[in-house]
Amino acid sequence: MTSAEQLPDVFARRPKRADARRNYESLIGAARETFAEAGASASLEEVARRAGVGIGTLYRNFPSRRELFEAVYVEEVRALSRSAAELADLPAWDALVAWLRRFVAYVATKRALAEELLHDSEVFRSCRTEIYTAGEPLMRRAQAAGVVRDDISFDDVVRLVSGLTMAQFPEPDQRDRVLGVALDGLRPPA
Repeated sequence: MTSAEQLPDVFARRPKRADARRNYESLIGAARETFAEAGASASLEEVARRAGVGIGTLYRNFPSRRELFEAVYVEEVRALSRSAAELADLPAWDALVAWLRRFVAYVATKRALAEELLHDSEVFRSCRTEIYTAGEPLMRRAQAAGVVRDDISFDDVVRLVSGLTMAQFPEPDQRDRVLGVALDGLRPPA
């Protein structure tokens, strides 16, 4: 099953006309920014304002708040998954670390959306599968190259770095330092 087949097609209603498609994409981008700044309870009127459209246009594209959450969340997962392929030319360790750093940034900014979607929803489960499908090959490649311990699983690593995102860091630099310490723990013993 390919990644595209795993995720539910929340974009099935994506408009065909160029102007309607621009509005749709503007709404996704504005929702991403608004939810990142103000959380899941952010005003949909603010989303529409930032997108440069009326509230009616927002509701024509996304009849419910949940449908907008799902569309934003799935788009973010797809971008994270595509980034794994973009890193394929890097050395195994560098590719894994770069992707895990993107994953941490993604999780840190998407916590509010994930909480709204509930962890047992079909969309959330599909997105989790998509993330594993993208990240596991990077880890296997790093393990095959001998730069990552072979006694851990990708699920172990996801839980490790996800746990870091639950902590509140006063500055992003501290989060990056702590992540660096955790990533050093993935290396095989000398």
